[in-house]
Amino acid sequence: MKLALLSVVILSIWTCVKGDEHDHNYQNQEEVVLWMNTVGPYHNRQETYNYFSLPFCKGEKTTISHYHESLADAIQGVELEFSGLDIAFKVNKPSAKVCEMDVNEENFQSLKYAVDNHYWYQMYIDDLPIWGIVGEVDQSKDYYIWTHKKFEIGYNDNQIVDVNLTSETKAKLTVGSKMMFTYEVTWKPSTTLFSKRYDKYLDPNFFQHRIHWFSIFNSFMMVIFLVGLVSMILMRTLRKDYARYSKEDDLDDMERDLGDEYGWKQVHGDVFRSASYPLLFSSLVGSGYQLAVVGFLVIVMSIIGDLYTERGSILTTSIFVYAATAPVNGYFGGSLYSRQSGKGWIKQMLFSTALFPSMICGTAFLINFVAIYYRASRAIPFTSMLSVAAICLFVILPLNLVGTVLGRNMAGTPDYPCRINTVPRPIPEKK
Repeated sequence: MKLALLSVVILSIWTCVKGDEHDHNYQNQEEVVLWMNTVGPYHNRQETYNYFSLPFCKGEKTTISHYHESLADAIQGVELEFSGLDIAFKVNKPSAKVCEMDVNEENFQSLKYAVDNHYWYQMYIDDLPIWGIVGEVDQSKDYYIWTHKKFEIGYNDNQIVDVNLTSETKAKLTVGSKMMFTYEVTWKPSTTLFSKRYDKYLDPNFFQHRIHWFSIFNSFMMVIFLVGLVSMILMRTLRKDYARYSKEDDLDDMERDLGDEYGWKQVHGDVFRSASYPLLFSSLVGSGYQLAVVGFLVIVMSIIGDLYTERGSILTTSIFVYAATAPVNGYFGGSLYSRQSGKGWIKQMLFSTALFPSMICGTAFLINFVAIYYRASRAIPFTSMLSVAAICLFVILPLNLVGTVLGRNMAGTPDYPCRINTVPRPIPEKK
């Protein structure tokens, strides 16, 4: 009886679950959200502002079932605001009124400036980007605003696979006039697969070429062969030198001075000497290892998982992969610092943890200050800054500590192939 009751409850919950842009599955007549993102000059894509910074008005619909924003959206300056347009899945919408606006002097100057600078805007439907132009100016210097938006949405089964926007109905921009903004929605079946819906946004001239895998594999194997051959030659040449350098403790000063040393061999006892600033050096090496691992993993994930199909997914993946690979930084940086006889390993661990994030955050702070001054959408919200700080304090720092402890215990003992001179060899004067 209990099992049957539990099955009924689970089934009822399952039937009540609705899809949305989070899982990209919709039911008939379900709400489809049109997000308004940014607006800015076409010739400077980095200069963007909030869509409603221009005197555009929202639709009559004021409530929404869900919101959709991630940490990467906030960092990248994506400011999604609900358009207020009533759009339902597979429901055609004839031309309907959005709002009516009185053009006063302030609105006229704002829209005139936008048309003069070729302002364009961006919107999203089910994570698919849409672009449109604000208006245009004719040869007689009359300004016009596009007031009608026609959406053609393609669907395959219960998923949206294509979105097109057509701007229609030019209205002359004059002070004291009234502008009526309208929209319509047309749904059309499509044979495009959901996994292929982003193909039209890719560069066709680049992706139409066939990849010659055999040539790539052949070149890769040739490089490996040449690297191995050169390594074998070097090892055979330097093997005797390594053996002699490792036994230098048994030689007297006369034998060392009479050794067959020339060129770079004269400084073999100074190569592995501790750096002048071991804390900075080991932190840079550890951060370099971590960034190399992060770059490799993100590239592999992008190839396997098609991260470009989700807005901000590459940046989100990079942030969390960087946080997860913090032990790599601690291991290589901490072990190198220990091999160089460093004493303040806690200070090195803290410095290594904060080195790269502080550089990025410092640069972002300066850019953010400029963005706030100009009221641009690139300004990062304070809550997003707190989220990044929390990741650094509660994720990256503990993992870096774990990596540092492992590095000191497992690879912190010096194991150099030759003896290190107690006194640095003097550099001969140039003749």
